[in-house]
Amino acid sequence: MLSEILFKYLPYWPLFVIFLILSLFTAWFYLRTSAPMYEITASIMLKDEKKGASDGEIRKELNQIEDNKIVENEIEVIQSRTVMQNVVKNLHLYASIYEEDKLIPRSAYNTSPILVTAYDPDQLTSNPKVQFSYNAKESIVSIGTHKYPMNSFVKTPYGEFKFIPNPHQLGQPQSSLYFTLNSPKVEASNLLGMLRATASTKLATVLSLKLKDPDPRRGEDILNELFVVYNKAAADDKNRLAANTTAFVDERLKSVEKQLADIEKKGQSFKSSQNAVDIGTQGQLFLQSVNANDQKLADINMQLSVLDQVEGYVKSKDKTQGIVPSTLGLADPSLPKLVTSLYEEESKYEKMKLTVGENHPQLLAIKDQITKLQPGLLENIQNQRASLKASMNQLQTTNHGYNNTIASIPQKEKELIDISRQQAVLSNLFLFLTQKKTDALLSVNHESEARIIDKAQASFGPVSPKSKLIYMVTIILAMIIPVALISAKELFNRKILFRHEIEQLTNAPIIGEIIFDRSKDPVVIQEGKRTFIAEQFRRMRTSLGYLGGTSGKKKLLITSSLSGEGKSFVALNLAQSLALTSRKVVLVELDLVNPSLSNKLNVSYEMGASNYLMGECEPEDIIKRTAVNSNLFFLPAGPLQENPSELLMSEKINDLLKYLEDVFDVIIIDSAPASLLSDAYVLSPLADMTLYVVKHKFTPKTYIEKLDMDNNGNSLKNMRIVFNGIRSRGFTKNGYGYGYGYGYIHDNSSKKKKQPARSKR
Repeated sequence: MLSEILFKYLPYWPLFVIFLILSLFTAWFYLRTSAPMYEITASIMLKDEKKGASDGEIRKELNQIEDNKIVENEIEVIQSRTVMQNVVKNLHLYASIYEEDKLIPRSAYNTSPILVTAYDPDQLTSNPKVQFSYNAKESIVSIGTHKYPMNSFVKTPYGEFKFIPNPHQLGQPQSSLYFTLNSPKVEASNLLGMLRATASTKLATVLSLKLKDPDPRRGEDILNELFVVYNKAAADDKNRLAANTTAFVDERLKSVEKQLADIEKKGQSFKSSQNAVDIGTQGQLFLQSVNANDQKLADINMQLSVLDQVEGYVKSKDKTQGIVPSTLGLADPSLPKLVTSLYEEESKYEKMKLTVGENHPQLLAIKDQITKLQPGLLENIQNQRASLKASMNQLQTTNHGYNNTIASIPQKEKELIDISRQQAVLSNLFLFLTQKKTDALLSVNHESEARIIDKAQASFGPVSPKSKLIYMVTIILAMIIPVALISAKELFNRKILFRHEIEQLTNAPIIGEIIFDRSKDPVVIQEGKRTFIAEQFRRMRTSLGYLGGTSGKKKLLITSSLSGEGKSFVALNLAQSLALTSRKVVLVELDLVNPSLSNKLNVSYEMGASNYLMGECEPEDIIKRTAVNSNLFFLPAGPLQENPSELLMSEKINDLLKYLEDVFDVIIIDSAPASLLSDAYVLSPLADMTLYVVKHKFTPKTYIEKLDMDNNGNSLKNMRIVFNGIRSRGFTKNGYGYGYGYGYIHDNSSKKKKQPARSKR
C-alpha cells in the first residue's frame, strides 16, 4: 500500500515541497500576527435558600419572589449584555491601551501609566488608533499637538475624557502608546464571545467560568468585576421588593396612627366632660365581643386593600413592569403563589430578553405563559374579594345586633364603650403594621448572592493559538492539497493516463508499452543499440515470437483510434526489431488517406499499393529494400486516390497478401485509424493479428470504451493493445509511472507468459 502511494505521488515531490514551504510560512505568519490568548478560570457557588440558616416565616411572608436559584437562569444573567456592559464601564475597557509593535500590538493594561475615562461612554464612536504620550513630571497627556491635564474632564477631538493614573501598572512601556475607542456595547459583545459559564453538575449550584483574553491580568480583573456587578444586580433586585413592602406598610401606618391619635383624644375629652371613668359588666362583655368582631373587619379591610394593589399590579403588566406588591395578611395561600409565579415568569422574560431576540421560541413561550397567568390571577382576586365582602356583610350584620344591645346601655356608658372599641381596634392594627415594617426592614439583603469559591486565575501560558497543532495541521494540509490536486487532475482527465484504465475499458490484452521518445528519430532500434525504448520494442518482439516459422502466422495489422497516436512509428520500429532477427520483413503502407511511413524512411516513390490495386503494376515492381536494414523491405502507399476504402475491398488485396506471404517471413501492415475509417476493419480479417495503438495523454477514453462494442459486430481479429508515448509523471525525467510494466516475456522452458515485477500506478 505504501509503495503504491509513493509510486503515485513521489514524481510530484517538488509540488509537495512548494506547498510545504508555503504552509509553514503561513503558519509562522499566523502565529506571529495572532495575539496569544490566556484562559482565566473562576468558580462561584449560588446560594440555596433551602440549605443552611433560614429567616423563618418573616422571609416567606414578606419576600414572595424568594426561591431557589435556577442555575440556567443565573448563567443567562452572568452572560447578559447588561452585566458585561457594566463591567466594561467600571474597568474603562472601552478605551483599550496598547504598545506599538511591528506585526501585532501588545496590551498595555499593566504598563500604561494612565487610564482613559469617558464622560459618557455610551456616546463613544469607534476610533481605531489614538497616539498619545505622558509626561510624568508635569502630569500632562499629549495627543498630537494638544496637551491635557490629569484627573479632570477635558474635551478632545475624540470626545470628553478624563485621564487618571493606572492602578494596574506593574512596569514601564517599551514602545510608544496609543488607545482605541469602542462602544461599550461592542466591547461587551466581544468579551461575551470569549466567556463561558457552565454548571459543574446538574444537582449543584456551583458555576465554573472561563474567559479567554490576550492579557492575563486584565482577564482576571474582568472576571472578578463580573462577580461584583452580578452580586450588586441581584441584591438590588431583592432590595427593591423590600422597599416596596416597607412603603406600603408606612402608608398604612400613617393613616392608622392618625386615626388612633384622634380616637384617643376623643376618649380623653369624653371622660373629662362626662366624668365617665368606668363601664359596667355588661359593657365590658360587649366591648370584648365588639373588639374581636372589629378586629376581623379591620383584617378584612386590609386584605381588600392588598387585593386592590395586587389587581392594579396585574392589570398594569402590559404597560409597565413594576415590583410585585406585598401580599401580607391574605388568608388564601394560592394568590401569593400565583403572584410569585407571575413575577418569576416576568423576571425570567426580562433577563432572557437581554440575551436573545424578541422572536426567540423560548422568549415567546414565556410571554405566552405570562398571558395565561394574568386571567387566573384576576379571577382569584375577584373570588377572594367576593368571599371577603360576604364575610364583611356577615360581620356587619352581627354588629347591627350589637348596636341594638347598646340601646339598652346607659348613654354615657354606651358612648364610652364605642370609643374604647375603636381605640382597641386601631391599637391592634397599629401593632400589627409596626411588626410587619420591622420584618420588612430585616429582610433587606446586605449579603452577596454568590460565594466565590476560586478567584479568577489565569493560565500559566497561552492556550491559543496552539503552535504545535497549527504546524501539524499545515503540514497535513501541505500533503493533502497536492494529493487532491493530482487526484482531481487525473480523475477528471478524459484521456488515457494509466495502463489499468485500458484494462478496465477493454478485454484486449496489452502486449507492450512504449515510452515517449524525445529524440524525434523515427527509427529508435538499431543493431547494438541498447536504449530503454529499443529494449521495449525487443520485449514486444519477444511477445510476438510465435509469428513466422512453422506457425504460418505472418500478417500483422497495426491501427489506432486517431491520427497522431504513433501507429506508423510502432509499425516501423517493430518491423525493424523483427528484421534484426534475420527475418525477411516487409512493411506495407496501406494507410491510403494519410500515409507517413515514406516520410519516416525519407524515401519517395511514385508507385505503390494504390497502383497495384488499380492494376497498373505488379508487386515486385513496388517492393523496395530499405536503407535501414537489408532484411527490411517497404511497400509504399503510392498516389492517394479518391476511393481508398473501395480499393482495399478489391480481390487484388488478397492476391497481394498471398504473394507477400510466400516471399517474406513477416508482413506488417500500417492501416488508417479504425475510429475514422473502415479500412482497418476491412484488412483485419485478412491479418493474423491486430495491434491497436493507444497513446498516453492523447487517446480519449470513449474510443477505448467503444472498442469492445465495435468488436461485437465487426471485430478486429486477434486484437492486442500497444500503450505508446508514455510520458514521465510529475517532475521526474526517467520515471514512467503510468503503466504497470513493459510487456510480457515468453519463457520457452515453461511455455508460460511471465510478467516481471510490476510498478503500480
